[in-house]
Amino acid sequence: MAEMNEDLVLDREQVKKAVLALQMFLKSKSTPEAVFLNESQHISLLFTLWKIPKKPQNIRIPLPHNQRTDTGEVCLFTRDEPNMTADQTQRFYKRVLEEKGVSSITEIIPYKMLKTEYKSFESKRRLLGNFDLFLSDDRIRRLLPSHLGKHFYENKKDPLSVDLQSKHLARDLNGIIQGTRIKINNKGACCMASIGHSGMTTEELTENIESAVKTVVKKMHTKGPVMKVIHLKSLASVALPIYTSDLSHLTILEDAQKRSNTLKRKVCRTEKNAEKVSADDNDEEIPQLVPIETPVKKAKLEKNKKVALKTAPKPTGQKKSPKAKKQKSSPKPAVQEKALKPNAQNKSPKPAVQKKAPKQQTQKQQTQKQQTQKADKASPKRRRRTRKAK
Repeated sequence: MAEMNEDLVLDREQVKKAVLALQMFLKSKSTPEAVFLNESQHISLLFTLWKIPKKPQNIRIPLPHNQRTDTGEVCLFTRDEPNMTADQTQRFYKRVLEEKGVSSITEIIPYKMLKTEYKSFESKRRLLGNFDLFLSDDRIRRLLPSHLGKHFYENKKDPLSVDLQSKHLARDLNGIIQGTRIKINNKGACCMASIGHSGMTTEELTENIESAVKTVVKKMHTKGPVMKVIHLKSLASVALPIYTSDLSHLTILEDAQKRSNTLKRKVCRTEKNAEKVSADDNDEEIPQLVPIETPVKKAKLEKNKKVALKTAPKPTGQKKSPKAKKQKSSPKPAVQEKALKPNAQNKSPKPAVQKKAPKQQTQKQQTQKQQTQKADKASPKRRRRTRKAK
């Protein structure tokens, strides 16, 4: 953290004057009904920064005096104990808090009860309006946003995590309830934190203001001068200035910006010079390297399959002679195995069809044929005689 942040000192007399003026204004605006009901208004600090922070930040501020009223109510969300109902867990944690000496928590709500009884939109809004502060067990902190809704976070009443298993539970709870917190966003240069109420004395308010400013300045992540202006105000009052930074901070900021710009320029120049030197050194042509071809795996040849030859089909339309012997089926010829190419089909050769032997003629048929042949050779006159005789 820079020295300017640590050396920020408030003028105590100026702070007291602002507190007295604000208290007089609130008394003049108060009504008899508010005095009768003992209603008090919140007093807060408004911080204006020189720069918009790069990252959001959530800072807890411990205060020497309790900034909440006696009528303020606190709710605690606890986890579900094993082998216990919602009512039993509620009684269990009430007994634990009484033993530790914590009396500022008004109601305890287990996680199971939150899911069942506060499920509707109206019940969640009613829960938001009934309590001023919400605390949660750190073991169920990540489960609450989906059940509470966006209105808790828009009104800055999201529950603060507490370690219920710590040995110094009473000190931790009282410090969180008595203190305050501030949310620093990266969307603007203003942020606000409540530090008391109108029912407190001037000395208590001044002490709370001094401690709050010190803790915020120490825990801020930004470097250099941070605070530009600090105001004290209530909800309906005018903002009263407590601290204003000198104009010398402007020169410091300008110098810091100039230094950053010069560093950027130097870096750019060094990079350009390095590129030029590398270009001069590497004027020679670099031989192009041929990439090594990856070996291609050859396709595996398919193993030849032994194909069985089909038997020749039997001829149709011819009658077998009685003396014709049955032809025995010729044995299957052996097929030589040949190496086939991949994705090639094995073609089996067609077997030759054997012709049947001619029919054997009998002696009678042979004699008849000879007689017919002699008759054909005879003269035509003889043929006529034979016809007439017939």
